[in-house]
Amino acid sequence: MVLDLVIIGLAIAVFPLSVTAFVLVLSAPRGVLKGLVFILAWLACFVAVLAAVLLTTGGKPPAPKSAPSKAASAAKLAIGLGLLGYGWYRHRHRERTGRRRSSTGGLMTRVDQMSLWSAAALGPLLQPWGLVAAGAATVVSADLSHASSYVVLFGYCLLATSSLLTMEIYTTFAPDAARERLGRLHTWIETHQEQALVTVALVAGLFLVSRSIAQLTS
Repeated sequence: MVLDLVIIGLAIAVFPLSVTAFVLVLSAPRGVLKGLVFILAWLACFVAVLAAVLLTTGGKPPAPKSAPSKAASAAKLAIGLGLLGYGWYRHRHRERTGRRRSSTGGLMTRVDQMSLWSAAALGPLLQPWGLVAAGAATVVSADLSHASSYVVLFGYCLLATSSLLTMEIYTTFAPDAARERLGRLHTWIETHQEQALVTVALVAGLFLVSRSIAQLTS
């Protein structure tokens, strides 16, 4: 479970659409406050998904090879295949059109007029839900009778949110330097967004498919 959550958490942390949108939120008036609201809403939704899974399982992992265990692995397999298909589609589309496209440009056109409520809504909206669902399917194996499981779950939440937290803290304590560097980061992501999306989707998809097949056949 730990390895799965580390890989999924890293994929969520570097997901290009979320990172790009958050950079734009920070660049808006009262960006630090809006960024904090974005993160709190993001975390609230993220933790709610995990809590729902743990309430369903009662904090006890299903027995190996049981129907719930196989269902969780099958769900991860389906998500992995979906990520592979998504990554391949984006790759082929870029080859056919020969154009880079921005997926956040239209959404963030009026970011300078964004309210705190809008910033809060963007947090859950821009989560990579396929990866979040894969994490939820993995958390089914958590055994809350061991303190180590709480540490792992806390570390997973922190890792998945690490990029947002880093940018928020940096902007809070070094606003001028952060503005310049985050501007360069935004430019780089916008220029390489398709490649980044394809890479994250394919790597995460291959990992989930291989792990779920191993679990289903063991």
